[in-house]
Amino acid sequence: MSQMLASVNSLEEALIAEKENIDIIDLKQPLQGALGALEITDIQKIVSALNNATIISATVGDLPMQPELIYKAVNNVANTGVDYIKIGFFPSSDWKPVITKLQSLSQQGLKLIAVLFADQQPELTSIPLFSDAGFSGVMLDTMNKSNGSLTQVMPLETIQEFVQLAKKHQLLCGLAGSLREPDITPLAKLDADYLGFRGALCANHERTSELDSQAMRDIQTVLISTK
Repeated sequence: MSQMLASVNSLEEALIAEKENIDIIDLKQPLQGALGALEITDIQKIVSALNNATIISATVGDLPMQPELIYKAVNNVANTGVDYIKIGFFPSSDWKPVITKLQSLSQQGLKLIAVLFADQQPELTSIPLFSDAGFSGVMLDTMNKSNGSLTQVMPLETIQEFVQLAKKHQLLCGLAGSLREPDITPLAKLDADYLGFRGALCANHERTSELDSQAMRDIQTVLISTK
């Protein structure tokens, strides 16, 4: 069964997610973009407040594909003590310099997750590059949240290919992108390691609204029922 990732933007929301026993608590700021980052001090505050057994991931922000810039941002987030660091690989002529630059960090034991954007037609042939560089996992998300959920912007067959390639190269695999209840059953069948949610967990299903405990439990119930 796929685990559940819930994106939160504050200590208050993180504590709610921990209380609901969410598998992975993901720290990001939806107001700042697809992978908007929280302030480093806020990340540190959340990491310190949560139980040591809680799995925490955090994004480095919507950054241009500049190796030195991303390297520094990853280092800064790593110093907060999060378990996983998510890096968005945005449209660019060449990702290889960024991947190569980050390899030294993965070799130091940092758990890096490469996030690709389904609505930007990412090259799935890049997946082996992340594996070779020591990344811990890859994730599919969407950049433009107004275009619908992951299953609406990418054929299920292509999503399945993504999951299969990730597993073939021994990478953790996550699926996200404006996911709603109807997306859960078809995606759960693909056996990704986790499904990520934000908007579906918020009041009125608006990703920039506050987290709603009941909405979170509803998503959990549906996900558990796919087991």
